[in-house]
Amino acid sequence: MRQAFLTFDRWATGAALVLACVMLAISASLGMFQIITRFILERPAEWTEVLIRFSLIWMVFLGIPAAFRQGAMVSVDVLYRWSKPAMRRVLDTLVLLAGLALAAVMIWWGWDYAQRGRVQTVIGLEDVSMFWAYVAIPVGGVFCVIGMVANWLDPMRMELETAQ
Repeated sequence: MRQAFLTFDRWATGAALVLACVMLAISASLGMFQIITRFILERPAEWTEVLIRFSLIWMVFLGIPAAFRQGAMVSVDVLYRWSKPAMRRVLDTLVLLAGLALAAVMIWWGWDYAQRGRVQTVIGLEDVSMFWAYVAIPVGGVFCVIGMVANWLDPMRMELETAQ
């Protein structure tokens, strides 16, 4: 069961990270396109600004799970260094519980926020609902849960001071 979950985590966190990289590439490409249309062609494409914002939002919320998986999100370095191995596992569990509480808030209220934003349209993209920007919060929260549990099952400490 543990190995199956870690395999699923590798797939899920890897997919989230690839999508985050794609969103970064999209935002960078749209930024260059915006510069060319605004300053060279002198015909700005207003819609690019909104899509850049959307892609950056998705990039952040899809990139966070990788940080959780690597153990680089919540720092308890000093306590971890001073603790015995049994206490370290307790610290790992406390960090997991705090992270799960944060992810629960992200999922619950993020979904509520996305549902409320469903009736809003995006300025510059009148046919697109704000739901698609806001839904990044609960989607990222679900991927975070997977990464946090996987890090608890198979700890990785990729912070500078505690990297193993």
